[in-house]
Amino acid sequence: MRTTRETSITVGVSLDRPGRADIETPIPFLSHMLDQIARHGRIGLSIEAQGDTHIDGHHTTEDLALALGQAVAQALGDKRGIRRYGSATLPMDEACVTCAIDLSGRPFYVGRLGLPKATIGTFDCDLVDVFFEGFARGAACNLHLYKLGGDNLHHIVEVSFKAFARALQQALAVEDPEGEVPSTKGRLAE
Repeated sequence: MRTTRETSITVGVSLDRPGRADIETPIPFLSHMLDQIARHGRIGLSIEAQGDTHIDGHHTTEDLALALGQAVAQALGDKRGIRRYGSATLPMDEACVTCAIDLSGRPFYVGRLGLPKATIGTFDCDLVDVFFEGFARGAACNLHLYKLGGDNLHHIVEVSFKAFARALQQALAVEDPEGEVPSTKGRLAE
């Protein structure tokens, strides 16, 4: 849960309820992208977000991403036995995007999507990087997104969220439930 003077956001994450999504935000395209994360990442998401979208979608998008990242980190606990790393390269018609993620405990985001200043519906494409950077901070993960090709803005953004979801699914996978934390340090944190 994240509540500020600008937003009120409640996020639930279930790693045991694959693909179930109950998502309500005031930004329809963002809701559509969050549904992609649930379905293609095979995680259950419950999201209710309200925000000052009469100004723009920035605060809602950023705070939602932070809360989602924090909820994923909380659901993982000490990360014992998880794969930790994930990557996916996905196409969507002419668009193709690669995502790599490390649930390292060290937040860092690199976005090389090259999106123009434009909107999809009411969604400002500048907010794509805001979302992924917010998730990386909230989840304390290392996240890289690269556009390999594409012309249709909707396709590029949507396949970015799908590639992220698949990479996250890999990183969240439990390889050894009784195993150790996958780090020579013995913990995954800064």
